Amino acid sequence: MNQLDQLKQYTTVVADTGDFQSMQAFAPQDATTNPSLILKAVQKPEYRPLLDQILQSHKGQSTSVIIDHLLITFGLKILDIIPGRVSTETDARLSFDTHATIEKGRTLIALYEAAGISRERVLIKIASTWEGIRAAEVLEKEGIRCNMTLLFSLPQAIACAEAGAQLISPFVGRIYDWFKKASGEEYSGEQDPGVQSVKRIYAYYKKFGYKTEVMGASFRNTSQIIELAGCDLLTISPDLLQKLSESDEKISRKLSPEQALQSAGEKIHCDEKAFRFMLNADAMATEKLAEGIRLFCADTEKLEQLIIDN
Repeated sequence: MNQLDQLKQYTTVVADTGDFQSMQAFAPQDATTNPSLILKAVQKPEYRPLLDQILQSHKGQSTSVIIDHLLITFGLKILDIIPGRVSTETDARLSFDTHATIEKGRTLIALYEAAGISRERVLIKIASTWEGIRAAEVLEKEGIRCNMTLLFSLPQAIACAEAGAQLISPFVGRIYDWFKKASGEEYSGEQDPGVQSVKRIYAYYKKFGYKTEVMGASFRNTSQIIELAGCDLLTISPDLLQKLSESDEKISRKLSPEQALQSAGEKIHCDEKAFRFMLNADAMATEKLAEGIRLFCADTEKLEQLIIDN
């Protein structure tokens, strides 16, 4: 078997792309999108008719409404391809507004349900700020499942799990980027700080019985992916899925619930004060969270401008 097929024995493989045409070759279970991926997709000629159709059918409506329908249209196309769930992101500009995030989550789910999709097949992506986590807590109680994104630290992961979030997406590659820039060193294998972060979170969840799923995200190379074989899910870009499918090198399971139960560490109390203090004490997580929100906001604004210009 190639590495992708081997990986699927231990981990649920998720396609990280807005390009639904490219996912058919890799047969992922689930798929994730974000504002940057959608912006990239709609600028390709093959998706132009899709954008034109949405602009025509929602002429005169706000850019916010048009973007919601664009996200849902992409999600529906993806759900025609995959057997599992699609993740659709809320506006990153709402990252510090609990009420507005709740309302956006409800709106997106209502649009999916109006199109005949059950809420069990959709994950609403929300930034892992304190405010975002509180929004997820409310939405989860309404049966709206959440994927907590822009997650870079154990305190964020603990707060998400305690809020009952369905799934978290720790960003392996962006953690790696920060440490590489800060130290000037290359990291590989189990020495990779992004890999270590996900392993720590996975072990904590399994040790203390949290049901929240762990989905490693934002990979820079296949080594990071292979080191996390056995993680609940891994969301992988098409280019890295391709590389895995082209290699026959052996993959072994690196994470398991049984192994995690033997891990060291005490349970951490994580109310708002503790969350903010621990996050602030982690320079990498603080900087990457802020940067990630800025980047997603910028791409949302570019998408808005694209709509205005057309």
